[in-house]
Amino acid sequence: MTARHAWTLLAAVLLAAAARMDAAVADVPSTKSLVVRADAADNELWWHHAIFYQIYPRSFMDSNGDGIGDLNGITSRLEYLKDIGVRGVWLSPFYPSPQKDFGYDISDFKNVDPTYGTLADFQEMTKKAHELELKVVVDLVPNHSSDKHEWFEKSVNREGKYTDYYVWADGKMVNGVRQPPNNWVSHFRFSAWEWNEQRGQYYLHQFVKEQPDLNYRSADVVQEMKDVYTFWMNQGVDGFRVDALPFLFEDAALPDEPLNTNQTDPEITKDDYDFYWHPYTMDDDGTYDMLQQWREVVDKHPDNMPRVIMTECYTTFPNTMRYYGTKERPGASFPFNFQFISNLDKSSSATDIKWQIDQWMNAMDDTRWPNWVIGNHDNPRVATRYPNMADAMNMISLTLPGTAMTYYGEELGMTDAFITWAQTKDPSGINAGPNRYLKTTRDPCRTPMQWDNTTPSAGFSTSHETWMPTNPNYWQLNVEAEKKDPKSHLNIYKDLTAARQTDTLKKGALATKVLKDDVLVITRSLQDKDTYITVVNVGSWAQTIESNDLLANAKLTVYSASASSSLNKGDAFSSVTLRPKTGFVVTTGSVTVSSASTAQTAVLLSVVLAFLGQLL
Repeated sequence: MTARHAWTLLAAVLLAAAARMDAAVADVPSTKSLVVRADAADNELWWHHAIFYQIYPRSFMDSNGDGIGDLNGITSRLEYLKDIGVRGVWLSPFYPSPQKDFGYDISDFKNVDPTYGTLADFQEMTKKAHELELKVVVDLVPNHSSDKHEWFEKSVNREGKYTDYYVWADGKMVNGVRQPPNNWVSHFRFSAWEWNEQRGQYYLHQFVKEQPDLNYRSADVVQEMKDVYTFWMNQGVDGFRVDALPFLFEDAALPDEPLNTNQTDPEITKDDYDFYWHPYTMDDDGTYDMLQQWREVVDKHPDNMPRVIMTECYTTFPNTMRYYGTKERPGASFPFNFQFISNLDKSSSATDIKWQIDQWMNAMDDTRWPNWVIGNHDNPRVATRYPNMADAMNMISLTLPGTAMTYYGEELGMTDAFITWAQTKDPSGINAGPNRYLKTTRDPCRTPMQWDNTTPSAGFSTSHETWMPTNPNYWQLNVEAEKKDPKSHLNIYKDLTAARQTDTLKKGALATKVLKDDVLVITRSLQDKDTYITVVNVGSWAQTIESNDLLANAKLTVYSASASSSLNKGDAFSSVTLRPKTGFVVTTGSVTVSSASTAQTAVLLSVVLAFLGQLL
């Protein structure tokens, strides 16, 4: 190489580095926002643009070395949550429980299970969260209690008002043999009815048999649950996630449910929930009314603090929309949007994804606020359901308008761990049996949070044995390692949470389109503000994307890009061959490259200069 060629190369390198700092603003056509409620500008609620971070307490952080996460462990990690840009912390159940369904079988709705700490620990956690300007949302499970709850024990004995606290029914005799009242099946397989010898009746349990369904036709039960809401508001919580809401009421006549004629899996039998349709055990009118009553209790709490109610409703789209309530009688602040979990998967096309986004957004009005859920404790992790797309899925969900959810560890790209039959603890997996448990178990997505690469448990605990094994990939996917890598899943996630603070992502219009069949494009624009464009290749082949494909006559800069993308933050964008399953976000605004990225560039330049010096 000649000196002239060497200096030419050096000049090219330096110009490329300079280009990464270049930014320009293009004129963006003014369009009416499709996503901001009419009152949002003057009355924006704290949860409108929040990211809620779901913590499964058993798996987040163990403070006392018993191998199980706890409240003090959560408190010790709140600064991390503040740093990554989330706004609210949603805690899965931490109440006293026999743990037959890991906290969703509650024996006392107004206390803390000793495994997780004390009520004082909860109060300290909430206090620290509020000091960090983080909101605290608790998981309420109103459909059922534990069979060890004193209410159930008194109901078994027919003690006064408690007699009707649960759904009891006589059996029927068939050929001289006692049978359940009807063919209803539990979500976890087998009959939803359990015989109680002491009372001489069956009780309903839509989940495990140790979770008897409460009877909301009892005025006393209705008041008890309203008191639970009030109790936790008095403890300072900022909202509620309501579990299993559609199942509060059942048809009082107890008719048999019809067969699911769309079901084609040969392994599904009459003992499986999916063998039937469920018109008599879901979405009863009484359930919508009850939610509206709870909303009134929350809204009228004496402290007048704005609180959020978000609801778990795996049901049809029209029924899901009903859970918003009406302007006159509001229901949920928002029912969870499970489109990315229930209706989409790794085989979905860009058109499929666009359709699901558009369907939800087109249903929004001035009483409805959008939200996006891509993962939770009941489903395989995002990086498992959408292989190689952890960053891309976060880009989609975090640049869409409205509220977003992040399940713990998905900012790191955590994946499901393989859990053997012998290690299985989830009742859904156990009831499926050793040959089918992998289809139904939820254990793989509930493994301990991966904080660092140390043994014995990736910084989660000092114990060599944890309640669930740590995923073996913790040495690579962990908080400490990803903090140091500017193109890690974690730093990409932080870029996205920062973008959500802009006016464009809070108030801007939304446009979606598909390029070349496989490429989803999400554009957020706001007059006189920077435009942000998310581009994701969901296909199996690389696709060439030009700047003009995204926004005509605009100078675009890469704001963020998948870890496996050829693009880097700060690059001037003109064209790219976008690898399969990767994505990027570009903006018309300026982009500040992190100190980690700057240091990495400096190292690269020093290597190049040293190399050129040797040639010269």
